[in-house]
Amino acid sequence: MLNSQTPALDASAAGAFASLAPPVWRASTVVFDSLDDFVHRRNRLPDGFSYGTTGTPTQRALELRIAELDGAAHCVVFPSGQAAICSVLLALLKKGDHLLMTDAAYGLAKSFAVERLQALGVEVEFYPPRIGSDIERLIRPNTRLIWLESPGTVTMEVEDIPAITAVARARGVLTAIDNTWASPLGFAALAHGVDLCVHACTKYMGGHSDVLMGSIAIQDENLYRSLRGLQSQMGLAVSPEDCFLVARGLDTMQVRMERQAGSAQLIAGRLAEHPLVRRMLFPALPGTPDHALWARDFKQAGCVMSLQLVDAPYDAYRAMFRELRHFSIGASWGGVRSIAAFYPAQELAGRKFCDVHGPVIRLSIGLQDPQALLDELLGALNAFQKSSTL
Repeated sequence: MLNSQTPALDASAAGAFASLAPPVWRASTVVFDSLDDFVHRRNRLPDGFSYGTTGTPTQRALELRIAELDGAAHCVVFPSGQAAICSVLLALLKKGDHLLMTDAAYGLAKSFAVERLQALGVEVEFYPPRIGSDIERLIRPNTRLIWLESPGTVTMEVEDIPAITAVARARGVLTAIDNTWASPLGFAALAHGVDLCVHACTKYMGGHSDVLMGSIAIQDENLYRSLRGLQSQMGLAVSPEDCFLVARGLDTMQVRMERQAGSAQLIAGRLAEHPLVRRMLFPALPGTPDHALWARDFKQAGCVMSLQLVDAPYDAYRAMFRELRHFSIGASWGGVRSIAAFYPAQELAGRKFCDVHGPVIRLSIGLQDPQALLDELLGALNAFQKSSTL
């Protein structure tokens, strides 16, 4: 029978055991050595532990690894990429503040800004993704944050990040970026002047489509304290098992991404030559929109591309997607298995600054044989063509 004097397991008790795998520490209640320690438990933050919602050693070990990848002093992980996005916006913005957000941002980030932040009294304004240094004309005295995403979700616009961050710093405005497409291996956001770098660790870092997590990397100590405090206040605890899975994914992220990027480059190049492909949206491919800007700032391509086909009825897309076997149909991306998604024309029609019109197919290239993936796509395009001519 457990009694009140049963000692808690101390980390030093595991000192004689060594493993290549990181330990998984589970906890809700954190215990203290003395009354004084308990009374002053909040002083342990932002790095220490006071309750399960503030993290465990498993979480801190992962945060240190992501911070190192991002070239950051600090990192906080959250239960999903969207949770990380919303936490940045909530931690930084208050009633009367002005937010500038790229029109190419992730859809749920935009809807949170419009439906939630505006209800709290934040002024939300969307800007053209290719605005560059001209963003200065949109900055107001109450502009607090510029939200970037490059390349943009679905439509893949590349922003001139150094130009935007230079303007922002000169005007005393913070910048944050959703850097999931490139990962820290493809784009060093903080080195290009961004203040807060967000990743959906669900994608490349986890790598196996079986975990949800988001991260925020920052240099500034005060921003770090604010984000850790918000995590505690909102109870945004991260499972230690999920931290273990993402940490394990980081071990293979570089080799996975190199393979996926190479396969994506091959497939994008072949698709661009296909007569049914009207437009490729993949900035790593020469000849596509923003390639020069991408080549200037990025070190490696992602595995996600979009494309538009010639005009055809919806049934032609049905026929195409029925031919997919290696590609699963789903909304996420960045894992070891290939995924295809479809975005009807009306989903982009509501955007204010978008030069992409009509349906879009988005492909995430996995680790399968690239020739097998290409053959499947070519067969699917044949089915598309046959259906569109019926």
